[in-house]
Amino acid sequence: MKYLNSDNPMLVSGSAASVFDPDLAKLPAVASQLDFARHQAEVPVHVHRKGQLIVSLRGAVTCTADDRIWIVPPDCGVWIPGGVRHSARATGNARLIYLFVEPGAARLPEDCCTLSISPMIREMVYRLAREGADYLPDSHAARLARVVLDELVEMPRERFSLPISNNSKIRAIADALTLEPSDRSTMGEWAKRVAMSERSLARLMIRDTGLTFGRWRQKLQLVVALRELASGATVQNVAAELGYDSVNAFITMFKKALGSTPAQYFAQRRATMVQSQEARSATH
Repeated sequence: MKYLNSDNPMLVSGSAASVFDPDLAKLPAVASQLDFARHQAEVPVHVHRKGQLIVSLRGAVTCTADDRIWIVPPDCGVWIPGGVRHSARATGNARLIYLFVEPGAARLPEDCCTLSISPMIREMVYRLAREGADYLPDSHAARLARVVLDELVEMPRERFSLPISNNSKIRAIADALTLEPSDRSTMGEWAKRVAMSERSLARLMIRDTGLTFGRWRQKLQLVVALRELASGATVQNVAAELGYDSVNAFITMFKKALGSTPAQYFAQRRATMVQSQEARSATH
């Protein structure tokens, strides 16, 4: 089956990108559910006319778009406007919902971002995914789609991304560290691998990402850690995957970066979303 709107026209079996072409539907919004146990876990670079919201029901996914790596944590979704080239990598247990939005159908952001997703929106998108891409304009599904878009516009942005720039050398380091986050090579060692001097790599990092190499690598590890923790991995396993000598060392890094331990962080996010939903319900 052919990748839809992919840069690579070769035939690939089992790709999640080959399930259906959202651009064939002219409806304001259509949704599709994907279980990555049945598909390849990596979706290559592709582009489509419609904007796309990626929401995780189970497991976790990271996306590369707009020169950044984006994570889809619990109760959030990554919004990718139409026309933006992107790829995705999901954990093997991932179960995702894609919401495709026709350009101009809603006042959604013009750039990539992570949006908070209320339980109500998640359930409505899940319901819309069962309607397919051919519902009638005056149907219940059409009204449901309109409510989903209206609610999405009100959702606040979150900050779950890592700058990687369009520089091939930084992308190569990001790809390698994403696949092997426990790699503790120094900046000098990475500079040799990408055929640069250490000083040149340091300047390139600051210029293209706004971060030193050490801060940038720590943010990448946080992205990986959040993805794996969201997929159900234990703190012990994540600490080991990232190359930490002890669980306490990993928790200390996590708390210093995000202000709470992993357990506290996810508990606070769940509580915040419940409170937000209750507050919104009270005003309607």
